[in-house]
Amino acid sequence: MLVSNGPGELATWVRPLALGLHRQLPLRPHSAAAAGALHLVLVPCPNGTGREHRVAADWNLFERITPARRFWPLLLRPGRWGVWPGRGVVVFLGGDQFWTVLLSARLGYRHLTYAEWLARWPRWNDRIAAMGPRAAGRLAPRWRQRCTVVGDLMADLGERARRDDPLPAGEWVALLPGSKRAKLLVGVPFLLETADRLAALRPGCRFLLPLAPTTNLAELLHCAGAGNPIARCYGSGVPRPLPSALLESDGLALITPAGTRIELTRSAPAHGPLSQCALALTTVGANTAELAALGLPMLVLVPTQHPEVMRAWDGLAGWLARLPVLGLLLGRALTAWRLRRRGLLALPNIHAGHLLVPERVGSITPPQIAAESADWLSRPERLEALRLELRGLRGEGGAVAALVALVRELLPPEGGDS
Repeated sequence: MLVSNGPGELATWVRPLALGLHRQLPLRPHSAAAAGALHLVLVPCPNGTGREHRVAADWNLFERITPARRFWPLLLRPGRWGVWPGRGVVVFLGGDQFWTVLLSARLGYRHLTYAEWLARWPRWNDRIAAMGPRAAGRLAPRWRQRCTVVGDLMADLGERARRDDPLPAGEWVALLPGSKRAKLLVGVPFLLETADRLAALRPGCRFLLPLAPTTNLAELLHCAGAGNPIARCYGSGVPRPLPSALLESDGLALITPAGTRIELTRSAPAHGPLSQCALALTTVGANTAELAALGLPMLVLVPTQHPEVMRAWDGLAGWLARLPVLGLLLGRALTAWRLRRRGLLALPNIHAGHLLVPERVGSITPPQIAAESADWLSRPERLEALRLELRGLRGEGGAVAALVALVRELLPPEGGDS
């Protein structure tokens, strides 16, 4: 049983491990007659969208998926949601680690935590899989014998992705406006105008927009239109969708009023096409870790001139800013406070401990970002140096295989259910 929370964790941790388990073990739903099955439980989280279960269902890797809204009913009355095997393993892959403590205790299953920074409840873990020495070193000496350093689950992404979905020739720039509505309201109109201006500076530039699986085309167009007050601050206008077979047989492209063509890809995760881009323009979030794992240079953009932007922050600050009536005032105050004390925002910068990829935070504008993007694209040697640094940040591959091995150690001798 894999336990996780948001779209980023699903794409970069859950899916690779699920594929690895299916490669090494006979598990339902891939092996109909298998004794064991693979389940996914999603937990409540402010970073979740509520639609992660639909994304995971499309992968056909899990016999049963429990949406986040059913987590507490599952914990209280697991029998109501089906027959659970007598033995199994719960693997933490995102969210609050305490939820997996409760779930493993309730079901009587063994418990394994993948710890990126810290294993918070080592006493109730049978094994701990640490991303690196830093996480392992933060354990008290009495628990370290339970810990194995397996590496970064994202380290294998780039090598696998470069073998998939070749892009047509050209200088491709990826546009990632976000997956949450609050981010899309700002990111879509901002990036559409930026694409128009960058296309004018570099006419040969081509654009790719991976459509997040938790959103859709209608929402994207709404964020670019009159229904979004923020869109009035930008000059691109509403793009026109049209069929395109350039990337997918049932693909789509957007044509802005200025004539800029943006190819959409709805394959998720879009690691193959993204890994072949020269540069990404992205919001802050878990996607920055994915891009770093793919070795894709990026500019991380946080335009703060809109009070609504605070609603896109993660955690308690974003939750407070979404409160009715007081949300606008709180949003302004919290935005100012957090920006003064923000430190590093992009996950590759946090991992590196310094500013590895540029973070552009403040009253930034599309002309500024387009000019900076054009400057990066005009210096391919600079892009390649950053690409190599990003790949080195993740370390050697093999973390998925190592984590699969730990799961197998905890399974019942006959293979059992998980």
